[in-house]
Amino acid sequence: MSTSLATRLGQACRWGFIGVLAVGYALLSHLSATSATHDLWGAVVAVAPMLGLAFLMAWRSDRRGVMLPLWLAACALLYVSRDWLITHYNWVFLLEHAGTYSLLCASFGLTLRHGETPMISRFASLLQGTLSPALRAYTRAATWAWTLYFGGIAGLSVLLFWLAPVQVWSAFAYLLGIPLLVLMFAGEYAARCHVLPAADRAGPLEAIRAYRQASSKGTAAPCKQP
Repeated sequence: MSTSLATRLGQACRWGFIGVLAVGYALLSHLSATSATHDLWGAVVAVAPMLGLAFLMAWRSDRRGVMLPLWLAACALLYVSRDWLITHYNWVFLLEHAGTYSLLCASFGLTLRHGETPMISRFASLLQGTLSPALRAYTRAATWAWTLYFGGIAGLSVLLFWLAPVQVWSAFAYLLGIPLLVLMFAGEYAARCHVLPAADRAGPLEAIRAYRQASSKGTAAPCKQP
């Protein structure tokens, strides 16, 4: 087996594993959110992603010796508050879902300010280097599209949680979440193929991979346009 084929196979397995985890958590969250009885297991499912993310941030922090004890203290506080969590963990699900999309909306939207480089332009520059005028215009428009998408999902999540039965909100948040995201990626890539020449195109996975590599090297910090 060639090195290139082995690398591609490894990447496919990695993305497949991530996909299985994402789908599994979405189904588990939907079942927990719509369960007629609230229990400790549902509360654990609700807080697990936030605790997992907080642990990764603490582990990668330069102040790991301080951040990890703080993380353990937060876990202890959640355990002490388990009775409240069991009763109200649907609010934690809402905070996780709407909060995540709101943060993404803000992260993309803030890069559209005057003098900033739009988020998608940053991804493209990691792959392409200097951007052509057409690619620069497209990536700004794509950043707008993703900003509106994230903001729309967050707003609709809050609206459905407020006005609709929890079963409807959970179906939107967890059963439709991944399909809607896949459709958004597919639509954005189709638009990219329609308006840009082949030399300026890159798939979403290539952009994500380039951004992760640059982040690990500390070169993906926010930048301003000259």
